[in-house]
Amino acid sequence: METDFLIIGQGLCGTWLSYYLQQKNCSFVVIDEENPSSATRVASGIINPVTGRRIVKTWMIDELIPFVRHAYEAIGQTLNISCIHQKDVIDFFPTPQMRVAFTERYQKDQEYLSLPADENDWRNVIRYDFGYGIIQPAYLIDLSLLLKQQRHFLLERKQLLPVHFDISKLAIKDNVVEYEDILAKKIIFCDGAAGFENPYFKNLPYGANKGEAIWVEINDMPTTHILKKGYSLVPWKDNIFWLGSTYLWEFEDAQPTKGFYQFADNWLKQTLQLPYTIIDHKAAVRPATLERRPFVGIHPQYSNIGILNGMGTKGCSLAPWFAKQLADSFINGAAIQPEANVQRFSRILSR
Repeated sequence: METDFLIIGQGLCGTWLSYYLQQKNCSFVVIDEENPSSATRVASGIINPVTGRRIVKTWMIDELIPFVRHAYEAIGQTLNISCIHQKDVIDFFPTPQMRVAFTERYQKDQEYLSLPADENDWRNVIRYDFGYGIIQPAYLIDLSLLLKQQRHFLLERKQLLPVHFDISKLAIKDNVVEYEDILAKKIIFCDGAAGFENPYFKNLPYGANKGEAIWVEINDMPTTHILKKGYSLVPWKDNIFWLGSTYLWEFEDAQPTKGFYQFADNWLKQTLQLPYTIIDHKAAVRPATLERRPFVGIHPQYSNIGILNGMGTKGCSLAPWFAKQLADSFINGAAIQPEANVQRFSRILSR
C-alpha cells in the first residue's frame, strides 16, 4: 500500500490532522489501537479563554476562539454531528481574595469576563460564600462523539488500521517510510503520552502530567454552564457530569487513586445542594510540555518524520490550529509558528 502520510494515533491531534489532510485531498493511513483511557478520552473538553489566579488570557486565545468555533462546526458538518457547545463558566470564588482579584481584573478588561445580575441565583444547587464571576464565551467539545465519528469515518474509507503500532517494524529510508506493507512519503507521530518513549522524539522536554476525573449522576442540576469551584463540574450527557481534574507532575502510575476519589466525594458533599451518585473514575497521563508549548513540525534530522503532540491541557483549542498549520506546511510550505515548531529543539534532537 502506498500513501502520502502515515499518521500514528487518532487522539485529538490525529483526528484533526487526518481531517485537514482529507480536506486537501492527500492520501493517508492512520494506525491507532483504541485506548479508552487515553488523555483525550478522559478529558473534559473545555475551552476556557482565561486561566490561573490572576485570571489572564490563555496563550493565543484571541486568535483561537473564532478559529476553533468555525473548525469544530466544519468538522461536525462533515461527520454529521454537533460537537461544540457554548457553555460559559460560572466561577465561584473560593476566597474573598479571589473575588477581589476577579473584580479588579474585570474593571481593567471586560473581555471574556462579566458579573452576574444576581449572584444568589445558583444557591439552590451550589453552596458558595463569596459570589461568582462569569467567563464567556467558553466552549465544551464532545470529544467522545468527535473521536468516535471520525474513527467510523476513517474505517469506512479504509484509512484507519485499528491495530497496535510497533515502532521496531518501522524503517526510515531516504525517500520513503516503510511499515509492514505500507510505503509512505512521511510518518507523523500524533502518539500522545506514548511520545515520551518515541526514539525519534524522546529527548524533547515533555512534562508528563497526570489527571483524574470522576463521572457523577446529579438529577435536576442545570446543564447550561460549566461550574468551577476549585474543581470543575462539567455537563457530560443527560444527568451525568464530569468532575475534575488534578494536575500531578509526580505520580507512581497512570491508575486512578483512592485519594482523588475521596477528595472528589468530599467536594461533592460540601458543594452540592443536590443528591448525587458517583458512577465512574478514570485517570490518564497528558502529553504536556515543560515550557507549555506544543511540538509541531518535521524532525531536524529526518525530513520524512514529523510530530504533532504536546498539547497538554489546551488540546481542544491548540490541536485544530496546529494541525492545520502542519497540513498547510506540507502542501504549500506555510510556516509553523516558531513557538511551536519542533525545529527549536534541533540541538537536542540531533544527539
